[in-house]
Amino acid sequence: MVKKEIKRLYKSRTNKVFSGVLGGVGDYFEIDPVLVRVIYVLVTGFTGFALGLVTYIVMALIVPEKE
Repeated sequence: MVKKEIKRLYKSRTNKVFSGVLGGVGDYFEIDPVLVRVIYVLVTGFTGFALGLVTYIVMALIVPEKE
């Protein structure tokens, strides 16, 4: 029986602008982090900045960095 490793979300150490959260999301879903950033900015801009900023700050505090 082969053990399957659980995929975990980590902040990116190499692909980061502020804290590496969006780079880590891009790595997790295996898509370009620039695309994740563009989608984040668009969604945050169209839904109100408060929710997007609070979500980013919470993720920056909760999501660990890869060791």
